[in-house]
Amino acid sequence: MRQATVFRTVNHEPFSPRESENLSYERDNIRRMTGYTAGEQPADAATLKLNTNENPYPPSPRVQSRLNDLSVDSLRTYPHPTADPLRDLLGEVHEVLRENIVVTHGGDEALRLAVTTYVEPGTAFGMADPSYSLYPVLAEIQDARLVRVPLDDSWDLPRNFADELNEAGANLACIVNPHAPSGSLMDTDRISQLAQSFNGVLLIDEAYVDFVDPGLRHDAVRLIKAFDNLLILRTFSKGYSLAGLRLGYLIGAAPLIEPLVQKTRDSFNIDTISQALGEAAIIDRAYAEKIWANVRAARRLLRDDLLGLGFAVKSSQSNFLLAEVPLSSPMTAEQIYLALKTAGILVRYFDTPLLDDKLRITVGTEDQNRQLVAALRTILAS
Repeated sequence: MRQATVFRTVNHEPFSPRESENLSYERDNIRRMTGYTAGEQPADAATLKLNTNENPYPPSPRVQSRLNDLSVDSLRTYPHPTADPLRDLLGEVHEVLRENIVVTHGGDEALRLAVTTYVEPGTAFGMADPSYSLYPVLAEIQDARLVRVPLDDSWDLPRNFADELNEAGANLACIVNPHAPSGSLMDTDRISQLAQSFNGVLLIDEAYVDFVDPGLRHDAVRLIKAFDNLLILRTFSKGYSLAGLRLGYLIGAAPLIEPLVQKTRDSFNIDTISQALGEAAIIDRAYAEKIWANVRAARRLLRDDLLGLGFAVKSSQSNFLLAEVPLSSPMTAEQIYLALKTAGILVRYFDTPLLDDKLRITVGTEDQNRQLVAALRTILAS
């Protein structure tokens, strides 16, 4: 019988009898693992936050209007269980059917659903390295073997990526495209080759795809009609400026989507407010496309400014830039990150191999970017 919590007789602090035995109710793999570390949060509203790749522009005015129109009485009843009206709107955008889409509580739930549904505990989960730091956490939660395949010097996947994963028996592989943290884009021909060669489910995480140059005519969604093992992840967090809402979705062949919708998805996983605001954002997609163009324009200018300060900056198709500190700099990337933080500007520093000489910088508005560049100029001069 489970023992109730008792209290210490001296200071009344909660005390569990299991403390003295140094035991835990956690599964062994959960006890051993390290959880996901979210991006640093600002200490106050005056801090310039360029570290978590949020969109610097507000959501569509239609989203605000829809929020104002929502009645509190609508929260009395459960939301649509599978968010079908939103699935239908997304289907129109991507020219697929409702059955090809599952709506999720942010892109992170989409990833968790894929791991839960397709990865047997003890089997392999594949990823490129470096990549999104949540992937290893989800693998550990599932008690899966993590297979990391290093990217080459150009931040590209090696040609034998699928072969390595097949040899390891991977059931699922996740690839961020555009890649994080480099911002490089893998074309659809390469995605097709991977889907064809890989024996498991290939999930292309397109969290940043809305910021890709439209002149490249990138469209991976069309590939789901050719491959029954391909999932495309999309999110409202970046392109639609709705990171605080937590709304995302997966697109794939109907047999791949069906177990996610009917079996492993949480019941009523998308609340009434999120469904309504997601619909409003999609209906006003024209507004979103304008701010995507604004971000691309600001990205070009910011890259030019960073290059002018001596940073090596790879061309990016996302809403961030990866800036490498030159060898001639008297300051390390970490020192510059800390100096910016002291100046009230947050950027992302990764204390890991391949990244410890670089800063990942979210593209802000033109004014925010000017503040960043001015601060960097002062820091480097001092």
